[in-house]
Amino acid sequence: MAAASDPSERLADPAQEARARDLFKEVRCLVCQNESIDDSEAALARDLRLLVRDQVKQGRSDAEIRAFLTQRYGEFVLLKPPFSAGNAVLWLTPLAVLLAGGGLMVALLRRRRTPEAGPEALSAEEEARLKGLLEGE
Repeated sequence: MAAASDPSERLADPAQEARARDLFKEVRCLVCQNESIDDSEAALARDLRLLVRDQVKQGRSDAEIRAFLTQRYGEFVLLKPPFSAGNAVLWLTPLAVLLAGGGLMVALLRRRRTPEAGPEALSAEEEARLKGLLEGE
């Protein structure tokens, strides 16, 4: 059974408790990091559940509660943070590095396949001059 179901902590109004429980699933336990506060039994998760329940009880909207938690703990507290330029950089940097490495590899392989300049690259006039020099020795 989930840690958030402690009967002594529940709100008296079932609708408010349901809202709080929905919010619990969106908030990350800062101790466990890969669990929501709904699933975590850590002391900090319990404190966050009490905080969310208190905010719900005060009549704050879900958006206001998320904003409060984000302001207090940073975007990391949300299991699904909103899209922002900072998040985009974090997600797109590995892709950019991978594409740059692939492009560099293709460029190096093409350069390696290009034949080096040799006698076949000489014009007819240059070949005749070279032949004359070699025979004159």
